[in-house]
Amino acid sequence: MKSFLARFFLMLGNIVIGLAVLEPAGMLRELAGGLHVGIRDAGMLVTWGAVVLCIGSPLMAWLTTRMDRRLLLVGTLIVVAVAQGASALAPNYATVLALRLAMLAIAAIYTPQAAATVGLIVRDAERPSAIAFVFLGWSLAVAGGLPLVTFLTTHFGWRAGFVMLGAASAVIAALVFATLPHGLTGKPLSLASFVTIARNRRLVTILTVTMLQIAGQLTVFVYLAPLLRRLLGADSLTIEGFFALFGVAALIGNVIATAVVTSLGTEVTLALFLAATSLGLAVWTGGASAFTAAAVAIIFWGLGFAATNSMQQARLAETAPDLASASIALNTSLVYVGQAIGSGIGGALFARGAFTAMGFVGVAFMLAACGLLAATWQRERTLIVASPRRRSAPRPAAASAPRRCGIPRR
Repeated sequence: MKSFLARFFLMLGNIVIGLAVLEPAGMLRELAGGLHVGIRDAGMLVTWGAVVLCIGSPLMAWLTTRMDRRLLLVGTLIVVAVAQGASALAPNYATVLALRLAMLAIAAIYTPQAAATVGLIVRDAERPSAIAFVFLGWSLAVAGGLPLVTFLTTHFGWRAGFVMLGAASAVIAALVFATLPHGLTGKPLSLASFVTIARNRRLVTILTVTMLQIAGQLTVFVYLAPLLRRLLGADSLTIEGFFALFGVAALIGNVIATAVVTSLGTEVTLALFLAATSLGLAVWTGGASAFTAAAVAIIFWGLGFAATNSMQQARLAETAPDLASASIALNTSLVYVGQAIGSGIGGALFARGAFTAMGFVGVAFMLAACGLLAATWQRERTLIVASPRRRSAPRPAAASAPRRCGIPRR
């Protein structure tokens, strides 16, 4: 029971982390007006934050490798709570940006280490579904969090959004502390772990797929609210509805992925949801100026939004269990690289009024991700990659022992 509660509260932690990363998308107009900057500058809060996150995720994974996972994850949530509270009192754009960058440098720890931590408290056979469950928090952040942020900021101002998220972070930190086992640590990481990953073609291609599909989605997603206003003439209530529709679809997609991954396998499940996301962005690009087409696009896009990255994390954990902390941290880093690329390109196109072009760029990134997945399809399941320390002293095979094999060098 306590193991389930730990998984559940780790998932709730991902809700506040997801919102900490994405919240500017739900309050772009209010932030821009309240801080006296343009929409593009408000969107750059996501872009610059992504730059910090992409560097911070692997770096913090290495620096904190020997820390108790409970103290590490709880401490991260407390930092988010304090930074959100301080942001609510910020007098100007520069202060909000500085607080956000400092917060995200620490928040970079949470998502990859929560995924790696849940893998330590479940059986090997349950690992893919457990990781997908923990990542469900990002779906819920979009499903309920962003519409709530949009509602609060529309009616009570942008500072109310920061207050709400700060309070939620503090409560969830207490719940994680109460349920996660004490003294839980993963495999120690060294710089050699990252070198091993960088030298392995399969791991590198998995990480590249993450970067491409996130870049494709964030080219449009960060600017979804102002796009809906420009293309559909949507009011605040309609925008809240679209965010909620997207989030509910993302929640459903992640639940389905969690249920079917054991029977279908990680790569087949990934392919299905990557295709759904690509289809959604393609429909958006072709018909976002029509209400029905935009709604259909949001549903298909949402189905794959969180499930795709859940499967990418599970894929890395299956491929290299001993390197999961490092590889999942790098995966999170590539999420934010893609976020920086996508939101940066999207912001430049939005500023020029090239609204349709934003969709075409997003679709191009998604097709590149699909092509790379198809080109590197794994026909034989890889069970284990030994850590660099283990590889120096291989054990002789025993007839009765389960087979343990590494990824072949290429």
